[in-house]
Amino acid sequence: MVKGLGPLLLVFMLALGLTPPARAQDDSRYKRFLTQHYDAKPRGRNDRYCESMMERRGLTTPCKDTNTFIHGNKGSIKAICGNKNGNPYGEALRLSKSPFQVTTCRHVGGSPRPPCRYRATPGFRHIVVACEHGLPVHFDESFFRP
Repeated sequence: MVKGLGPLLLVFMLALGLTPPARAQDDSRYKRFLTQHYDAKPRGRNDRYCESMMERRGLTTPCKDTNTFIHGNKGSIKAICGNKNGNPYGEALRLSKSPFQVTTCRHVGGSPRPPCRYRATPGFRHIVVACEHGLPVHFDESFFRP
């Protein structure tokens, strides 16, 4: 009996070992999304804000062309990945049902190397994200509806 459980136990242990890294990868992609695009309570939403946030979030080596920061509640952003606050958009994206306060930072300098200069555009609009396992992992910068 014990001999017959050996292979089954091995398969079970391997399955346990494979599950956490997949989940950890989802969490790391979500954390990267938050680092690049989430700022709950911005202090000012002007050019100085963009220059400071882009540098603090590690988006200036090289200077990222465009980045949008979403302001507000993390739960509302996560809800875009479900039916509570999101609808399917295109093949693999989700469109928010409600608008969000955002600040879009556009690189205005000539060189892609620091120091980076950015122009801030504050707004209030619907956003589009890609989701994996119920978490936002990518912000679609190409979608803009004022």
